[in-house]
Amino acid sequence: MPMSFLKSFIAFFPVLCYLMWPALSLADGPDRVISIQFENDFFGGGTDRHFSHGTHIEYYTGPVHFITKWADKLPWYDPRNEMDAPEDALEGRASISMGQNIYTPENTFTENPVPNQRPYAGWLYMGFGLMANQGSNRYDKIKLEIGIIGPASLAEDVQTFWHSLFGLHVPEGWDNQLENELGVVLYYEQAYRIHPPGKLFTLEYDLVPHIGGSLGNVFTYGSAGYTIRLGRGLEKDFGPPRIQPSLPGGGYFSKSALNWYLFAGMQGRVVLRNIFLDGNTFTESLSVKKKHLVGDFQAGITFQWERVSISYTQIIRTKQFGGQDSNDVFGSLSISYLF
Repeated sequence: MPMSFLKSFIAFFPVLCYLMWPALSLADGPDRVISIQFENDFFGGGTDRHFSHGTHIEYYTGPVHFITKWADKLPWYDPRNEMDAPEDALEGRASISMGQNIYTPENTFTENPVPNQRPYAGWLYMGFGLMANQGSNRYDKIKLEIGIIGPASLAEDVQTFWHSLFGLHVPEGWDNQLENELGVVLYYEQAYRIHPPGKLFTLEYDLVPHIGGSLGNVFTYGSAGYTIRLGRGLEKDFGPPRIQPSLPGGGYFSKSALNWYLFAGMQGRVVLRNIFLDGNTFTESLSVKKKHLVGDFQAGITFQWERVSISYTQIIRTKQFGGQDSNDVFGSLSISYLF
């Protein structure tokens, strides 16, 4: 029954896109992007603990007139760019997404609650976003995610299925996971490219500082950081997409010949709420004492060719709760297609 429900949920995503198509297709041109991301601690860490797995699918429209008009009223955008530099004219886009995150403690070989280790938890959600960019100068994104935490997230079913399929150990303590709870979280992120980009022999390099934050019963935090990149075609995007919480990525990119770049960055977060550490909001559940200061360090590589962009990111996340014995290490793979 749970797996049937998951299949129905996944099948509903393209149906929802179809129902929303009249609004999503009010674009002035092409440049729609669909992106899929996988994050797992098997990549680089091989630990199968804490943030164990994440899957995220997102669709971006091309420029939409009413979103552009709305964004143009914000005080930090400069409408003169359209006359002075058409390539930096303001563009607004919409996005729709779905995803699932899976969290486990370090000890998954017992059916009993594990004290001082983060609880089992799942997060199944859909997202709706608005994004505005000024060419290759900067972008802003606001996104609302709504979903379910707890057994209804089907995290146990998904992890059990894949671990059994590949002959891996099936975590035994899912009966102790967080209880069902409706989750709502609003994200905002802003990235700004410092111009002009530099030159290192025949390669380009740039610096992209960013700020952001979230508000909700799932995550509440403020963040700031930067990304440094070296390669070719840096103006095509603002970095690879990631699953929140994370360093931001623009999500969209422009068609081009073969481009590539290396990147490295960091982000600091002041965390006020993390339901996957704090436990359920309204009911008794397992929890740990979270750390309020958390950092992400990442490095990776992106390849872009014609309408396809592929990125791999290695992430180190500092300790998130008291008693955690070491930092978390996991990888992120994203594949995006422009149409």
